[in-house]
Amino acid sequence: MTSGSIVAQITDYANRADPYPLYAELRKTPVRREDDGTYVVSTYYEVRSLANDPRLSNDTSNRPAGHERPGQSAEGGLPPSFIFTDPPVHDRLRDTINRPFGPPHSPRFLDGLRGELAKVVTELLDAFEGKDQVDIVEDFAYPLPVTAICKVLGVPREDEPLFHSWADALASSVDPGSGDSAEKAQRARQELGAYLADLIETKRRHPGPGILSALAPDMTPADLEATAVLLLVAGHETTVNAITNTTLTLLRHPDILERFQKDPELSVPIIEEVLRYEPPVQFVPWTTALADIDIADTTIPKGSPVWLMLAAANRDPRRFEDPDRFDPDRKDNEHLGFYTGIHYCFGAPLARIELHLAVPELFRRVKFSRLLEDPPPYRANAVLRGPRHLPVAIEGLAD
Repeated sequence: MTSGSIVAQITDYANRADPYPLYAELRKTPVRREDDGTYVVSTYYEVRSLANDPRLSNDTSNRPAGHERPGQSAEGGLPPSFIFTDPPVHDRLRDTINRPFGPPHSPRFLDGLRGELAKVVTELLDAFEGKDQVDIVEDFAYPLPVTAICKVLGVPREDEPLFHSWADALASSVDPGSGDSAEKAQRARQELGAYLADLIETKRRHPGPGILSALAPDMTPADLEATAVLLLVAGHETTVNAITNTTLTLLRHPDILERFQKDPELSVPIIEEVLRYEPPVQFVPWTTALADIDIADTTIPKGSPVWLMLAAANRDPRRFEDPDRFDPDRKDNEHLGFYTGIHYCFGAPLARIELHLAVPELFRRVKFSRLLEDPPPYRANAVLRGPRHLPVAIEGLAD
């Protein structure tokens, strides 16, 4: 992509704090061809249509030369995780993984984590006592999802700190502009892979809590390891961003925050509106056309790389009235914050549990004074976009 293109500007860190004017410009051409042959799709109905179109592939092997999927080099010889496969392989793997994770086979598994995760939220907030400023990312949003993913996998609590650094390094490799992070991601991948290989073997011999034990009889070690890596990266970084983006958005909208503090039932529409307004995954840059696709007066040729711009689609005025306004009273909020179609976010139910435990309790207990930086410093990652730090001044903590 040329340095002056709109997409290059979107991936440029200089625009990370507010890419939305660039998305608005992008939507003027719903399907745009970049100089390198990539087709960028930015409007709601077109993104939704293609995300549900079997002619669009997530399979790594279909990527044309020079358009390798971000993070592919960090996989260390593992098979691709199921989100980077197409049916029937995708359907078989996803169905297998879903059996111990959620309905209809294990309807109480995730719900059973609520009590443990609520205790973690309480412990994290208790640590705010006596402080006059905190970093919402480091002190709250970042630790909670690691604990959740480790509980899902069945990782011993004492090993959780290892997963913090691995998640950060691996997530950086998802970014199309993350060339400088490749070595760090590869090293993290090797360390995590060695750890998981040992843990999976232990779970095979001595089953215990978590889905690794449940899946060990039905999946190869390599497929199971790839799944665990996916859950760590996708399940951790997206939830960190969702919690942080919700906190930042509410602090920027004190009128809505005041309503929320008086009525915690607003948690559901507020969180769903944040998923539209500030989605934790901004775009999907790894799909490929398997055939010529006619859409929005444009033909995407077979073999072309395609980027689906979820954050741009979520603010498409053809679909959402006054889309740049944060409005938890919005009706029919069918956003793309967790994607759509067969690749709809596998961890969305867990993420929503974490959000609905964390956000109401954060604003119930913490008396916020002000944001210390606005905009805050953002992560380098353009795909998994969110603040790297969110420093806030606080005036006290309720019981």
